[in-house]
This record gives sequence, structure tokens and C-alpha cells, in this order.
Amino acid sequence: MTPQKRLALVAKHLRDHFGPVGAGRAEPPLDLLVRTILSQHTADRNRDQAYATLRDRFPTWEEVLAAPESELARAIQGAGLQRQRAKRLKEVLERLYRERGTLSLDFLSELPDGEAARWLLSLPGVGKKTAYIVLLFGFGRPFFPVDTHVARVSRRLGLASDQGDPHALLAPLVPHGKERELHLHLIRLGREICRPQKPRCAACPLLDLCPHGRKETR
Repeated sequence: MTPQKRLALVAKHLRDHFGPVGAGRAEPPLDLLVRTILSQHTADRNRDQAYATLRDRFPTWEEVLAAPESELARAIQGAGLQRQRAKRLKEVLERLYRERGTLSLDFLSELPDGEAARWLLSLPGVGKKTAYIVLLFGFGRPFFPVDTHVARVSRRLGLASDQGDPHALLAPLVPHGKERELHLHLIRLGREICRPQKPRCAACPLLDLCPHGRKETR
């Protein structure tokens, strides 16, 4: 079975197990970018707390741009690495305003996929996972972000390895149109079943497709 067919089966099994993913709440792409920057190397709870505090103190991105870095750092300290993150946020907003004259990422909708991705990746502190999250969830573009859960599950399934860029390895395998649902389902599987320690392989809907799981349940 080819890797493409295998990942298509993974997507089907996960949909059968977890059910279809709803449309979700629409979020402006710049809000999503900032939230994702705050999520790097921290728990979702800490990210959400830091983002809520930031928006409470500075309701508009213009106010964030005008605020001293020290005040931004205090607002987002719940996410950790607050000085580094505050500096990055300022740099991103300054670059956006300098180039576009407005604090919005809506202009990316007019660019081809590759050009939009390159622009986001040129921002300070923005890697593929962050850029692809913005493009997938903010614009509905066919990108497949790989976080720690997706990478772990993919390695255990034999679809990725510790070597090389997991985004480059997985992107050609993902069924077209299934990027969003598969991404969310793999994250849920990684949190609930395919955990870093003591994975619940016997309860996994992908056991028949997973070399690691079969080995663990012998």
C-alpha cells in the first residue's frame, strides 16, 4: 500500500471514530497569527490566558503596536518567554504596517498559495507550522501544519521519520480537501490515545495501520 493510500485510510478511520469536524468559529487571520505565536512551546491553557489578557489590555492591534514592549511582555507573561514574544509581536506588526499600511492579513487572500506562504515565513519567529495554521484556518488554503502530536503519530504510523522536514514529508500524502479535518483528528488522537508516554494502542482506531501499535500490543 502506498503512503498516500495509507494516509487516506488513516483519515477515513479517524473520521469514523471521531466524527466529522465542524466549521468552527471564524477568526481574523492576524488574530490567529498572534494566538499561534503565543502558543509556541506552551500549553493551550497558558496561550489562551495570555491572549485574553493581551486583548483585554490592548483591544486593537494599533494599541499593541503603540505599546512599549515591556507592557506587552507583562500582558502575555502567562505564556512564558514573554520578552521574546513581545519583541516578535512588535516586529510582526511593525513589518505589516510598514509594508501594507494597515494591520490586517487580508491581502494574503489575493496571493497564490506559495507566495502567501513565503510572506508569512519571512516574518520573525514564524515557521512552517505557524504559517500553515494561518493559511489553513484563516484562509482555507490547502496547507497541512505539523505540530508535536501530528509528528509523533505520523512517525509511529511509519509515514514520517525523525530525519527531514515533516511538513515536506507529509504534505504530498494528505488527501486534497482533508487537510483541516485530518490535522485536527491527528491532534486529538495524539492527546487522547497516541500519547508520548504510555500510548493506549489497544484502544486506537488506527491499530491495524500502525507498526508501532502492533508491536506494542503483541
